[in-house]
Amino acid sequence: MQTPSIVWVGLGVGSAIGGAIPMLWGDYNFLSFSSMFFGAVGAFAGIWVGYRLSQM
Repeated sequence: MQTPSIVWVGLGVGSAIGGAIPMLWGDYNFLSFSSMFFGAVGAFAGIWVGYRLSQM
């Protein structure tokens, strides 16, 4: 796979997982501040992981 493709997949998966983390404590609103915050953190983590995987 090419580097941009892996990075985009990492962004999508990371933001989805990060946005779903607040559901662990009962916050089921995907437009809440905590969901947006963890979604952004997950997106950055997914980009980093995708970039690292593409360098292997």
